[in-house]
Amino acid sequence: MYSNKENVNILTALLVAHGIRHAVVCPGSRNSPIVHNLNECPDITCYPVTDERSAGFYALGMAQAVKQPVVVCVTSGTALLNLAPAVAEAYYQHVPLVAISADRPQQWIDQLDGQTLPQPDALRRFVRKAVSLPEPQDDEQHWYCNRLINEVLIVRNAPVHINVPITEPLFEYSVAELPVERKIEWLPADISPSTLSHVGRMFLQAERPMLVSGQPMNPLLDEAVRVVGDDERYVPDFVLYIGGSVVSKRVKHFLRKARETWVVNETGEVTDTFMNLTHVVQGDGEAVADHIRMMLVLEPHPFIQLWDALLARIREQVDAYEPAYSQMAAVKYFEAHVGEAFVHYANSSAIRLANTLAKHPVWCNRGVNGIEGSLSTAAGFSCVTDEPVYCVIGDLSFFYDQNALWNQNLRGNFRILLLNNGCGGIFQQLPGLEKSAARDSYIAAAHHTSAEGICLENDVVYLSATGPHDLYSAIDTLLYSDSPRPLLLEVFTDARSDAQAFNFSVT
Repeated sequence: MYSNKENVNILTALLVAHGIRHAVVCPGSRNSPIVHNLNECPDITCYPVTDERSAGFYALGMAQAVKQPVVVCVTSGTALLNLAPAVAEAYYQHVPLVAISADRPQQWIDQLDGQTLPQPDALRRFVRKAVSLPEPQDDEQHWYCNRLINEVLIVRNAPVHINVPITEPLFEYSVAELPVERKIEWLPADISPSTLSHVGRMFLQAERPMLVSGQPMNPLLDEAVRVVGDDERYVPDFVLYIGGSVVSKRVKHFLRKARETWVVNETGEVTDTFMNLTHVVQGDGEAVADHIRMMLVLEPHPFIQLWDALLARIREQVDAYEPAYSQMAAVKYFEAHVGEAFVHYANSSAIRLANTLAKHPVWCNRGVNGIEGSLSTAAGFSCVTDEPVYCVIGDLSFFYDQNALWNQNLRGNFRILLLNNGCGGIFQQLPGLEKSAARDSYIAAAHHTSAEGICLENDVVYLSATGPHDLYSAIDTLLYSDSPRPLLLEVFTDARSDAQAFNFSVT
């Protein structure tokens, strides 16, 4: 029988799944659920060592000999600090040592409770990765615990640290079997022909495969998922995910229905956006995506064709939609004429409009989802290319970052489409927020500000549009006119009209 501590059982199951077969264990009560499980597990051999400092070096020697990760498990308190010399040696020898420390619950740290100290970062500089596990209370915390352990155990050729808080009572052994846990595999960085072939084969063998790109993103996917609703025919079973963040919450929740996801990124990091990650491929996502596309030309897949037909139908409806004068009307016309250019979108309403209307890759500071810096990022981009660079940006983001224009390096290749509806327009589209008296003045930061003076003081050519009669000609000027200095077009709209125009429906 195994311990009744869920985080300990998840950990034990994943140690086995990742091929760990040797564990050096030290005495103690707080770590007894872990030691009990390791001893109960037929796949792991335990070696008791009383002195924690010596135990760390025992594990180091074993890892050197077997050329595989070896666990060293200690109890809470200063026991962990005694592992530092061996862990430091392992770090510089590139030996895969797995330090596991039991811990008291977080609320009792630094409260004069016995054998407690801040353990999660105690080995700091000498481990490649350190995590502290939750004590799961629901499915999402279980997923989080699983993900953290996988993140640590796929680290190669370096020591790692897993801290395990355990709440009393400690000595209940009532679980008959270890859980079946998702193991995340890691594939090497060389993206060799054999790796490409393997990924491509897995993609085409799936019944319902989907290639998903974050930034730069898949246009229209948000609209398509809204149309799909609960239709199981469109739910993928295999997702190949490249690129950066996915903007749409709707898309993320939809893709969490998939059975498994393989992510391709340059760093080899675990990015479990859809909560079903099974493989991390370290390498160039575009190279993998190009390989998949070439395979699909030679061998079309019915599930891909189903989605292509849906996206084509939605694109046709979006193209046919003629919104009233609004931010959407401005961006729709802009996107219809900008062609294959470098286009940066700011966060909030701007990037959501791009999600529906863009027909090309776009740039957006979506990594941590702030409105600050969007204008500066696009401006910096424009300084190192002679190609046109556009920034589509809302008013709050623009005024927040107006000092981006206070720069002598800017030239006429930098063009700005400023969407000014006098507030954070996205807050008009959040159901329930209208009940708050603070929405307009405080949350949405309503204002009566124009960019004209800012443009004047920074030698930026200023254009404006206040209605449909001057919008399209102003955008043409923004796109096609010659100028040695940056151009800015400020489009003034009404936030409520913007919300109505954006909430059109496709079928």
